Amino acid sequence: MTGLPGWLQPLRDSLSDPERTLSAAPSDGRPAGVLVLFGEAAYGPDLLFIERSSALRNHPGQVAFPGGRLEDSDADLVAAALREAEEETGLDPGGVEVFGELEPLGLSVSDFRVTPVLGWWRAQSPVRVVDPGEVAAVQRVPIAELTNADNRYLMVHPGGHRGPGFLIDGLLIWGFTAYVVDGILTRGGWQRPWDQERTMAVPSRYLGRRPVARPDLDAPAGAAPHDI
Repeated sequence: MTGLPGWLQPLRDSLSDPERTLSAAPSDGRPAGVLVLFGEAAYGPDLLFIERSSALRNHPGQVAFPGGRLEDSDADLVAAALREAEEETGLDPGGVEVFGELEPLGLSVSDFRVTPVLGWWRAQSPVRVVDPGEVAAVQRVPIAELTNADNRYLMVHPGGHRGPGFLIDGLLIWGFTAYVVDGILTRGGWQRPWDQERTMAVPSRYLGRRPVARPDLDAPAGAAPHDI
């Protein structure tokens, strides 16, 4: 592995620890991959997110990692995550150094088995909204804001599920995406104490028009990847 910054080493080292997994038993859902892309700016390390269009039928307006389902043309889930990230944000996949994958997570609502692909943005390229009909915004969020206790909430889904959430300058990260972020913060040694009794109901505008199913902790609900 070349050029990986020192602050990412604990996260990479954690991938070989079988006790530090994000999921329980993997599901039999359709395979998909999302790109968890770490960059670095003047304010320090950050993560790349997309905000889905509010006009979409499923998961409208929700924050997600770039990514989507495995297509026949994809060599593997890494290729799928990179292809979707390029299609959604315009980033150059050639500047991304993939350094690992997390355990796949089952999404019972959409019947997908999603693998988070970890990447280091070694050669950063401009990012933007490529298709406004599907992506409303592309955001880089500092890790320092994700670890700020003032930005942390326990999200309460109307179906009964509870999980981590982040509210940063009006940008709400919850569900699947927040679940992955929370696990990554722990793995990387960046997690800071926060008030886990501070709750927030998931706003109805993020719930879409499909019937609400009650997921369990093995099948995180919420912000799904594009096309999932």
